[in-house]
Amino acid sequence: QVQLVESGGGLVQSGGSLRLSCAASGFTFDMHCMGWFRQAPGKEREFVAAINRSGGATANVDSLKGRFTISRDNAKNMLYLQMNSLRPEDTAVYYCAASKTRRLYSDSIRYDYWGQGTQVTVSS
Repeated sequence: QVQLVESGGGLVQSGGSLRLSCAASGFTFDMHCMGWFRQAPGKEREFVAAINRSGGATANVDSLKGRFTISRDNAKNMLYLQMNSLRPEDTAVYYCAASKTRRLYSDSIRYDYWGQGTQVTVSS
């Protein structure tokens, strides 16, 4: 059974940091590209970052570059999102997702498995 379980969300003040984790099981983790998406209240789900199978290549939303960093540990079947200098507009539910493709995609339709999400709330 495929499982993606996010953790590490919570309430943080503006300017603070959080590290999100995603534990993967039930599929061959290092054969999947991974991504982070987020959905704010009343808005569509949006792409945050993606990482290739080996972890050697990443893709990020331009507006988040320099603040958010995606990484993975294939030995532990874990995906991470380090978020620094958080802003109130970063408040959202954050989801990790797995894609069977070899390329990095920002389109959610390219992702096959999804976690349940973890809430991140940034107070001003």
